[in-house]
Amino acid sequence: MAKLRTPVTSRDHIQGPEDAPLTLVEYGDYECPSCGSAYPIVKRVQEKFGKRLRFVFRNFPLSEIHPHAESAAETAEFAAAEGRFWEMHDLLFENQEQLSEALYSELADELGLSPTALRQALEVSKYKDRVRTDFSSGVRSGVNGTPTFFINGTRHDGPFDYETLVLALREKNGKATP
Repeated sequence: MAKLRTPVTSRDHIQGPEDAPLTLVEYGDYECPSCGSAYPIVKRVQEKFGKRLRFVFRNFPLSEIHPHAESAAETAEFAAAEGRFWEMHDLLFENQEQLSEALYSELADELGLSPTALRQALEVSKYKDRVRTDFSSGVRSGVNGTPTFFINGTRHDGPFDYETLVLALREKNGKATP
């Protein structure tokens, strides 16, 4: 089984306590339909496990097949620099069918961020290196598609429907019963 080669650190986008017994890492692409399907499932899993789960999102834009994936990831990183990563992350997935620079500006404005500063950041690829760092860490860990999940450092190779993820997390936590 593939292992997570880049450990979770404070530079990651993390929800949940640092000492949670379970860590779920997702390598995702904001334009990927499967990632869009996984988004509400992950939210439900987070609700179910509460403080027992730490969730980490890493960018893995598949730019060759998703033309807006890179700019969406850079938009999320722009928001992260202003302390609004998770809000932008959610809005990008919730508006996945409309990804465009016009949408990014609208979402930035909605979050109280400067649409002008966002446009400038995208024009000069200010956050490209940050996105590439996530992408490279995924490649080193054997990620070749999205979404790819790791549970406590081991790649989850099964389906990512709610029931399967809950069962996999419980098994990692030593509690296989539902």
